[in-house]
Amino acid sequence: MWKPACLWLWLLGGVWLMQGCSSPEPDPEPDFVPEPTYPKGVRTNTYDARLAVHWANMALRITAGTPGNSPTYASREFGYLGLAMYETTVYGIADRQSLVGQLKGIKAFPTPKTDSVYNWPLALNAAQAFLLKNLYEHTSAFNKTSIDSLDMAMRTAFGDTLKDKAVVARSIAFGQAVGAAIYEWSKTDGGHQGYKNPFPENYVLSTTPGSWSPPFDGQVAIRRALHPYWGRNRTFVPANSSLEMPKPAPYSTDPNSAYYKLYKAVYDKNLRLTQTEKEIAMWWGDDPSQTFTPPGHSYNLATITVKTAGANLAKAVETYARVGMAVADAFINCWKCKYTYHNERPSSFIRANVDRTWSPFWPEPPFPAFSSGHATQASATATVLTDLYGENFGLVDNSHVSRPKDFGRNVEYKARTFASLWATAEECAHSRFLGGIHTQQDNDTGLKEGKVIGGNINALQWKK
Repeated sequence: MWKPACLWLWLLGGVWLMQGCSSPEPDPEPDFVPEPTYPKGVRTNTYDARLAVHWANMALRITAGTPGNSPTYASREFGYLGLAMYETTVYGIADRQSLVGQLKGIKAFPTPKTDSVYNWPLALNAAQAFLLKNLYEHTSAFNKTSIDSLDMAMRTAFGDTLKDKAVVARSIAFGQAVGAAIYEWSKTDGGHQGYKNPFPENYVLSTTPGSWSPPFDGQVAIRRALHPYWGRNRTFVPANSSLEMPKPAPYSTDPNSAYYKLYKAVYDKNLRLTQTEKEIAMWWGDDPSQTFTPPGHSYNLATITVKTAGANLAKAVETYARVGMAVADAFINCWKCKYTYHNERPSSFIRANVDRTWSPFWPEPPFPAFSSGHATQASATATVLTDLYGENFGLVDNSHVSRPKDFGRNVEYKARTFASLWATAEECAHSRFLGGIHTQQDNDTGLKEGKVIGGNINALQWKK
């Protein structure tokens, strides 16, 4: 068991106050506002990021190991889990403040007592354990035991060195209270228990020309549409709930039309994929039946960024909060767009107008094409990470290096190196074109919309 850094500094005494100078004449309207009194205890930035990384990894493990999970539902969970990391530790961060009052539909979270000592890692730990088991209430008993095991291991690592056991109890109780409040709030967003009916039978597919048709399983069409009402869900950031809807190119079968050329380009590229292009398509595939889903890949990029930068706990919790809410809001807006236009995938257009025997390199998912979910959420993620770590922050994405070779497609999962965070978003978007399941229009629109969504996350008043 590793020991958290600097726990020998278990308590920094004193209460942080800003003292104002008295004026010779009474002033009924002071031109300063005293800084609020904060609880006592070791500041959040004193700790390294390993606790947050442990819980991010556990979230990815539960996401990948819970049957029937979907990218839509997973994106929502990362939003709440990331926010909980931040809200349980923010009172130990000198220049940051709670997001209460800025997020949609929440007026208050539990707050710590200003005259008491807290251990912020213990609070974070308690909230993550509570939320993960409740948000993934449908996961296996084995997975829930794994969550409990990590919870107890971290309680031991951070609690055993504290002489005052009241601090331990108080910190855990605070974290559980925040986790419970966030979970109750999550129940009202429209996506609660969304795993129960991801393909509603009452949804009627559009039949207008150019509309999406469900993918094929052999020779039989699968009459299903994943979460067609997800776009109605509550966003985390109010500004992301009222974005102008982008419009796709008008449908046309004229070979000279922009629409036809968009789909023909997918066909042409899929006929001459290089080995590197196949590797890119596979790397970003993130099949939810085999991996931690596309938003999970973004959450893991947050972990890679935190570890590459050597971020402390304060920087890490803000990183996970921003990325979690970014992917959650990205999927809501993207799904709103998908089920507004019901745009077809390349397969149906190409088979009807170019080559009736054609199949895409990557299996197409069960929802409309425009715009790309991968592109939207990857762009939102890159936008928030760039704001935190800079435009020229490079990293190595090793998210899938442990996966076995795909012998059917003759592709190995090799780590990919990027010179910037934005480059990850561009490659993620491009991968869907290479996979044959998105046009360039879908990807370009997703990248553009994701920037706006991520920008609205960044625009929250994180600093005091």
